[in-house]
Amino acid sequence: MSTEPRSLERRSSAALAGLRVVEFAVFAAGPVVGKIMANYGAEVIRVESHANPDGFRTHYPPFAGNTPGLDRSGCFALFNDGKLGVTLNLKVPEGVALAKRLVARADVVVENFTPGTIERLGLGYEALRAVKPDLVMLSSCNMGQTGPYARHPGFGSMLSSLGGFTHLTGYPGETPLLNYGPYIDFIGAGYGLIAVMAALDHRRRTGQGQHIDLSQYECGLQFVIPALLDYVANGHLAERAGNRSAHCAPQGAFPCRGDDAWCTISVTSDAEWEALRRAMGDPEWARDPAYATLLGRKAHEDVIEARLAEWTRQYTPRELMALLQAAGVPAAAVNTMADLYSDPQLAARDFWQALSHPAFGTFHYESSGFTLSDTPQQPGLPSPCLGEHNEYVFRKLLGLSAEEFADLLERKVIY
Repeated sequence: MSTEPRSLERRSSAALAGLRVVEFAVFAAGPVVGKIMANYGAEVIRVESHANPDGFRTHYPPFAGNTPGLDRSGCFALFNDGKLGVTLNLKVPEGVALAKRLVARADVVVENFTPGTIERLGLGYEALRAVKPDLVMLSSCNMGQTGPYARHPGFGSMLSSLGGFTHLTGYPGETPLLNYGPYIDFIGAGYGLIAVMAALDHRRRTGQGQHIDLSQYECGLQFVIPALLDYVANGHLAERAGNRSAHCAPQGAFPCRGDDAWCTISVTSDAEWEALRRAMGDPEWARDPAYATLLGRKAHEDVIEARLAEWTRQYTPRELMALLQAAGVPAAAVNTMADLYSDPQLAARDFWQALSHPAFGTFHYESSGFTLSDTPQQPGLPSPCLGEHNEYVFRKLLGLSAEEFADLLERKVIY
C-alpha cells in the first residue's frame, strides 16, 4: 500500500488543516477554488476520468516541450497544485458509489458542470447530503442553476460578452475585442471561495451544511457596476474608449525604447499633470494653459498623447516607470510573460512556488495572491498526473483491499 506523501501531512499551523474537499470540476472556475484551499492546508481530492479528461489537459496549450499530453498542460498545472488526483468512471454505479464514499469523508464538494449534469450522474446535492448531512457543496456554473439560460453550455469568452466586457473593450467605432482568457471564471472563483468559507463558518456555528448556487455571470457583473450605475442613474451608455478614461488625462500605454516596449501612464489630477510636466523638463508645448485642467486635457488628448509619446521613446519601460513614480505620476511598465518571472515585487513576496513535476521538471506555480500572517501558504504537492494518487486515496483513505483495488482497475471503474 502506498504511504501518505510527506507534503500531504496535516499541518496544525495551516489555516484549513483538517478540511477535506472533493472536486468534480474542470477548467478554471471550480478548480481555482480547490487550488487555493489546498494551498492553505485542505486536502483536496480532484476526481477525473481517462474517458473524459479536463479540457485543459487535452487541447489547451502551452504544453511542456510543445508536445501535447494529458500530464503536460501548463494551464492544468497552474490551477491544480496542492491536490490529490484520482480517476473514476462515473458512468457506472460502482464508480458513483466510490465517489459517494469519498464525499462521506469530506467537508466540501466543488463542481462546475452544466446544471443537471451532476444530478444525472447521481451526485447531486440531495444525493450527497444523504451520505454527508452537513456537506457544503459549491455548484459554480455559467448562469447559475435556474433561469432560461441556465442549461446553455458556454465558456469564458461567452460570459465576457454577456457581462458587457466585450462591448467596453476596444477603440471607438471599431469592432469589440474579447478579453484574453476566461476572465469571469477567475472572478467566479474568488466569489466561490468566499462563499465556501462563509458556508463553513455557518456549519461551524449551526452544524448545518449548504448548497451554494453560484452564477459566474452574476459575479462578473460586479466588475462593471460603475458603467451600470451610470446608465441607470444618468441614461448614459458606456462605449468603447480604448485606453482612455473619463476621469484621467492623459491615460494610455506609451511607446518606449526597445522592441514592442511600453509603459502605462495615468494622470488622475491637475497636480499630477504638473508633476508630469516637471518630469519631462517642463517643455514649452506642455505649458499651454488649456492643458491645466482635466476638461482641457480631454479636449486635446490626441495632441497631448502624440507629444508625450515622442518623449517616452527615449526610456525603457522600467526606466520610465521609476522616473515617473519618483515624480508622483502613476506609471507602470507593461510586463511581458517573461518579465513576470523576474519581477522583483513578485520575487520578494515568493509569488512563484517552484515544485518538481514529472513532465515539466521544475514548474513555477502561482501563489494565492494573499498572505495570512499567522497561517501562511506552505509549499505542497505539484499538480497531479492523471490518476496519480489512486492507490493512496482508494486503499488508504477508503480502505479497499489490494484485491478490490486491482479488480476495480481491471474493470475500469477506477479509470
